[in-house]
Amino acid sequence: MRQYRIASIPADGIGPEVIGAGLEVLDALAARDGGFSLAVDHYDWGSDYYRKHGVLMPADGLERLKGADAIYFGAVGAPDIPDHVTLWGLRLPICQGFDQYANVRPTRILPGVTSPLRDAGPEDLDWLIVRENSEGEYAGHGGRAHRGLPEEVATEVAIFTRVGVERIMRFAFDCARKRPRKLLTVVTKSNAQRHGMVFWDEIAALVAADYPDVTWDKELVDAMTMRMVRKPQTIDTVVATNLHADILSDLAAALAGSLGVAPTGNVDPQRRYPSMFEPIHGSAFDITGKGIANPVASFWTASMMLEHLGEARAAAALMTAVEQVCAAGILTPDLGGKATTKEVTRAMCEAIRGINLAG
Repeated sequence: MRQYRIASIPADGIGPEVIGAGLEVLDALAARDGGFSLAVDHYDWGSDYYRKHGVLMPADGLERLKGADAIYFGAVGAPDIPDHVTLWGLRLPICQGFDQYANVRPTRILPGVTSPLRDAGPEDLDWLIVRENSEGEYAGHGGRAHRGLPEEVATEVAIFTRVGVERIMRFAFDCARKRPRKLLTVVTKSNAQRHGMVFWDEIAALVAADYPDVTWDKELVDAMTMRMVRKPQTIDTVVATNLHADILSDLAAALAGSLGVAPTGNVDPQRRYPSMFEPIHGSAFDITGKGIANPVASFWTASMMLEHLGEARAAAALMTAVEQVCAAGILTPDLGGKATTKEVTRAMCEAIRGINLAG
């Protein structure tokens, strides 16, 4: 039997609720499949840890995680701690420390889920957004000077390197090549940002020459938001900078029905380090502890994690179960339903037990 070591970091807000649900479903799937098992290491890092220790994870945190095959992450953030402290204290150190430079965010309208787009169906919205995840606008370079004075200045430096842009561009073209439509849209803001974004455009054109079988086009990020709403069927695979793709993928999730269904993979394509998989919805303290958090994003995220680990059959079975449960109308309130987190999780386990895994 194949065994995988998973590092579980539920962290804050609804993170423990949805990651707990995901682990329960993964256990049911492993028992049903019989070909693999998961050994889970639990880490209590996050805002509660910060209140006790002054840091969100210990100094040797990355060293502890290195032995994992994958990381299953919940959400980080708390109302009483500044967001930049929590983000730079836990999630970004893992992403950057393990060079998880490809952030992968699939989006589609699941059965039983209604898109806010008028007349939009599953055939109109099936996207894969690839986000550069290691530099760009979130490189962390800049500073503050003359604090509190009229001449106070703050700088935030976006950094684009040739190696960083080229590797995410090749990753995106590879992803587009594997999808049926073989269509990639490169999103920048090169009309206004004449250095870094023009650099993106130039490298995109150079890389595209190596992918003659992939059709590609360019779109300015503001125009892309309109295209996503008005012409969703013209989009398939998208690649954009750290900031632009962060924003576009939240819009994409909303157009697919809810942030509660959207998954993410923070991937090191070279597999030098463990990759990290997380739902994108955030800590959602407004519904924490109410038992109504949508666990679908954590299930879809778990499917991406299994796919990354090479368990394609199990990953497909998990998504089949997600589609069956959603189609049956077992939905949390964010999707217009009345089910609780536990009820959706229970329905998922029952669906998994009924799926034919032969072949």
